[in-house]
Amino acid sequence: MSDTTAAVERLDGPITHTHIGGQAVLEGVMMRGKFNWAVAVRTPDGSIHTETHDLTSAAAKHGWMKKPVIRGVVALVETLALAMKAFEISASMAGETEDEQLSGKEIALSMGLGLALAVGLFIVAPALLTNWMVGSAAEKPFQWNVVDGILRVAAFFIYIWAISRIPDIQRVFAYHGAEHKTIHAYEHGLPLDSDVIQRYSTQHMRCGTSFLLMVMIVAIFVFSFVPVRAIAAGLGFDNRIGVLAIAILSRIILLPLVAGLAYEITVKWAGNHSDNPVVKALLWPGLQLQRMTTREPEDEMVEVAVASMKLVIEREEREEAIARGEDPDAGAAAEETEATDAPEGSDATSAEPGAPEEPAKDPAAEQPADAAV
Repeated sequence: MSDTTAAVERLDGPITHTHIGGQAVLEGVMMRGKFNWAVAVRTPDGSIHTETHDLTSAAAKHGWMKKPVIRGVVALVETLALAMKAFEISASMAGETEDEQLSGKEIALSMGLGLALAVGLFIVAPALLTNWMVGSAAEKPFQWNVVDGILRVAAFFIYIWAISRIPDIQRVFAYHGAEHKTIHAYEHGLPLDSDVIQRYSTQHMRCGTSFLLMVMIVAIFVFSFVPVRAIAAGLGFDNRIGVLAIAILSRIILLPLVAGLAYEITVKWAGNHSDNPVVKALLWPGLQLQRMTTREPEDEMVEVAVASMKLVIEREEREEAIARGEDPDAGAAAEETEATDAPEGSDATSAEPGAPEEPAKDPAAEQPADAAV
């Protein structure tokens, strides 16, 4: 029985939750571990460009940043910064000509405009529409918050549906699916082989799409406790426009709190209890939304995701070996010696360089998952 056949029979076997997460970029995938993050991009000539960078977190220096909710805010900020770096790398490698390659400033500007668009589309626009439909938030606070929340979720769905029709975005979504499938295989301890990986679903519990939807839902509850009328009266802005302005401003200010709470639910709790029936029910809407933000990837896309994942796994295993007091290069040296001394025609000399190998058990598998995928 081949390794692939044996692996297929274990597709639904026990899962080892990992902290490794990632995201799709232009013609590629970024994976993130505890010690490093790696990007793999399919270049116009068909080759795969890979690079890895050390990963540092402010939480490592400041213990208070590891507290519940706060750690979610820190993770979100660091993830956005990392996303910009990853997109900058992919944009510089994926374009065939200089005109198609985006500069760092262009990417930063694009993300800045994207953030402004998000605030306008998912906070300001729903609030304005709610104020027109329901009236002042001071008069009907409960009804106002419910309608505002429903409109916000609706705007989010419409936005995802609209961008999913764009061909270039569809390719990014396909790489998103490749990322999810690769992490599924790794969590099941299976070889990172395309035949195995492709049998998994493109949906994943820790997906950033599910996180964003949870942000929308948590926001409805958090914003319902904001005393908009009292705040507006205290500041002397108790007219309809003043109350609306306070409602919008409070939503922007409380976004970090909402994101932190959503992080605790989707990443820290649900990410480590994926078999829990309550978790499955709670995240079901987000999993269905992923049908729009992921696509079935081609084998070549899976190959890119695997290239990125292997760089992260390699660093994880190396750091764990050092922590155990072992020489991280000893295994590689032994393999090289064995290959050199092996008889001509043996497996050691005829093996294809870079062939996929079964990943070792994740050294940090017992730690809570802390990266969205």
